[in-house]
Amino acid sequence: MSANKMFHRFAPLALSAAVVFAIPACKKQEAAPAAGPQAASTTAASTAPAAPVVSAAVAQMTPEQLRDAARKAYDDNRLYAPTGNNAMEYYLALRDKQPGDASASSALSDLLPMAVIATEQGIAREDFDEAKRLVALIGKADPNHPALARLKASIDKGVALAAQRAQQQQLTAEQEAKLKEDQAKQREEDQKKLQEQQRQLAAQQAQQAQQAAAADQQRQAAEAEAQRRAAAQAAAAAAAAPTPAAPAPAAPRPTASNSLQVVSQASPRFPPAAQRAGAKGSVQVEFTVGSDGSVTGARVVSSDVPRQFARDFEREALSAVKRWRFQPINQATTTRRTISFD
Repeated sequence: MSANKMFHRFAPLALSAAVVFAIPACKKQEAAPAAGPQAASTTAASTAPAAPVVSAAVAQMTPEQLRDAARKAYDDNRLYAPTGNNAMEYYLALRDKQPGDASASSALSDLLPMAVIATEQGIAREDFDEAKRLVALIGKADPNHPALARLKASIDKGVALAAQRAQQQQLTAEQEAKLKEDQAKQREEDQKKLQEQQRQLAAQQAQQAQQAAAADQQRQAAEAEAQRRAAAQAAAAAAAAPTPAAPAPAAPRPTASNSLQVVSQASPRFPPAAQRAGAKGSVQVEFTVGSDGSVTGARVVSSDVPRQFARDFEREALSAVKRWRFQPINQATTTRRTISFD
């Protein structure tokens, strides 16, 4: 058989085999670019160094600066966000610099439940970067927190599912950017809702405290009215009794004067929220000491305390003064006292 005939017989077979082996190779080459960015992203995420839990700028602040910044962030409801300007980072840095600071530890205990809820919301909206940042804050505040393992597992599961879905959907760069933008908007909305709940809770607590103070005033007024009626009834009974032929000598009465001498002086309770924030100050109270040594008509004259804790300090000062007792005096006397909260 000539060479030309052999070529014409086997050329179609060779061409078919080349096509068969070339098709898988093309598919592999087409799949590689699609998987390339995802693989590169995963590799970069696994090898990138972890960001510090507390930002460098916050870590460089002095304890006094941290305490002031933490109070302001707490008052402004910047509890755990934004990054580098929130109460949790300030209190964590303050605790690092002053491990024995009770106010920092107490504030972090109050903030942890809010951070856990925010982390769960971040996982739900697939904002895993924010969820990881919050988990890092929780872990630094309390390495043994019972929710840590559950939150980390939820993040890992969510990341895996999102990566699988992204690979299936082959999102474009524009779609990825839109997804990130939507996540950021949802994050801000969740933070606002959570912080609004915190404000409402604080308002409810303040209202309950006011109601308790009003109830205490009503109770004291009722007790004073009962004592007045009892004294009036005793006086009426004494007037109706027959006059004895020879009145017995009057029993000696306790020596009374208008010099105020304290018999018992209850100490004011330090408001918990103010104590956690490290707030201090004093409240001047005016009150009347009755002839029997009891205190009535107590009111606040002035106060030198942080504005956000003024009601708490004034309420505790009034509550303490109303429980004071003095030695009996000739006539009721109005006086003023300054209650210090250090």
